[in-house]
Amino acid sequence: MNNVGEVYKINNDKSLMIIDDDDVFRNRLITAMKRKGYDAFGASSVSEAISLVNTNAPKYAVIDLRLNDGNGLEVVSILSNKRPDSKIVMLTGYGNIPTAVAAVKEGACDYLAKPADADDIEAALKAPYASTPEPPQNPMSADRVKWEHILRVYELCNRNVSETARRLKMHRRTLQRILQKKSPK
Repeated sequence: MNNVGEVYKINNDKSLMIIDDDDVFRNRLITAMKRKGYDAFGASSVSEAISLVNTNAPKYAVIDLRLNDGNGLEVVSILSNKRPDSKIVMLTGYGNIPTAVAAVKEGACDYLAKPADADDIEAALKAPYASTPEPPQNPMSADRVKWEHILRVYELCNRNVSETARRLKMHRRTLQRILQKKSPK
């Protein structure tokens, strides 16, 4: 009887660890995935993630490639060794083929470029391991991706328009006009 309960628990495990050093993005994603029924929690660094994995390895993980204190591939390797049935999705703003191959070799099931939304991530987590997920039904438009990137940089610059414009290599007034408009669909 105990084995049946354990199998049920394993099959219904919805634990999801989201590792990203971008606090705004991580918290938004945790909230969105909780709404989708996952037991989502987060970490902002490699060391914090490794500590959480060693305490209680989650069934699912979304891991950013570049973190402040190291590389997310280290967490992928540890998690996939600790829990072979885990499903891991790598996220990065710096996508390239060698890192995608390295992520899959370490145990990731998919590799998504930022900004990825909760629907894309859930599709990757639910896809059968040997196949790729279906393309998104309603992908973000190019204008929406640009808008999300600008807002992310704006938030990271503590809502400083001049600093954001400098980092985005655009004129300050142009940025102000963009920020005053409604977000694109």
